[in-house]
Amino acid sequence: MRARRLQGAQYLLLEKSLRSKALSGKWFLALGASSGFGAATCRRMAKAGMNIFGVHLDRKTSMPAVEELIGELKAEGVQVHFFNVNAADPDKRAEVLDEFREIVGQSTKIRVLMHTLAYGTLRPFLDEAGQINQSQMEMTTNVMAHSLVYWVQDIVERDMFEKNSRVYAMTSSGGTRVMPTYGAVSAAKAALESHCRQLAMELAPLGITVNAIRAGVTDTPALRKIPGHEVMLETAISRNPSGRLTNPQDVAEAIALLSEPGTYWMTGNTLGVDGGEDIVA
Repeated sequence: MRARRLQGAQYLLLEKSLRSKALSGKWFLALGASSGFGAATCRRMAKAGMNIFGVHLDRKTSMPAVEELIGELKAEGVQVHFFNVNAADPDKRAEVLDEFREIVGQSTKIRVLMHTLAYGTLRPFLDEAGQINQSQMEMTTNVMAHSLVYWVQDIVERDMFEKNSRVYAMTSSGGTRVMPTYGAVSAAKAALESHCRQLAMELAPLGITVNAIRAGVTDTPALRKIPGHEVMLETAISRNPSGRLTNPQDVAEAIALLSEPGTYWMTGNTLGVDGGEDIVA
């Protein structure tokens, strides 16, 4: 019984320690905020005391879950604003940033930006029954890669990044590997990592870091859309030296830690958050 009470006390101390002096009261902008890595990171950043600005694209049937998430975030005592729009649409992007400025005022800026948009076409390059076409290829790379550049361009142009801000983009091992039907997404992930390196170089003089986060195989709504995802999950569990899949909370914890001021010299990297999955042959 005493051990259980001790564990409970330790848990309460851990919960209190999640509030960050450096991040509390700052703003976190999540692109792809309503599920998976985005939702988990919103929760973790809210616990750190960050206000949340979330962009997501959900149908009416999934909105109850989004509203539940918003309620959880507000319960942490932070400001929360979600926008159900296409983050890859330039007009919608401008509307969201205009709304941010109107809500927070001219002096308040973004401390952390996370890009975790996962919408693309899963088709083979060569298949008479249904190969990918040009518009699908361009849509996939635009949403999952190029949109990061456009968001950063607009935020910088509007002078909406704080000094010592952080930019993260979610990639995967699929950016360097081959899987059936995954070609367009793989190309997008490879481009996204390249964009992170280029942005890191160009934003360094402004004191802004940019890193890609390569999560291990994670059971998310996006992964479940990939044909054969059941085999991917089984294989990942069997090869991961840590004995389990990566979960969204693992990534959220890493991003929260990397967002502290002392990590200002880490930029232009693709950082693995996978329990050692990627190092095993």
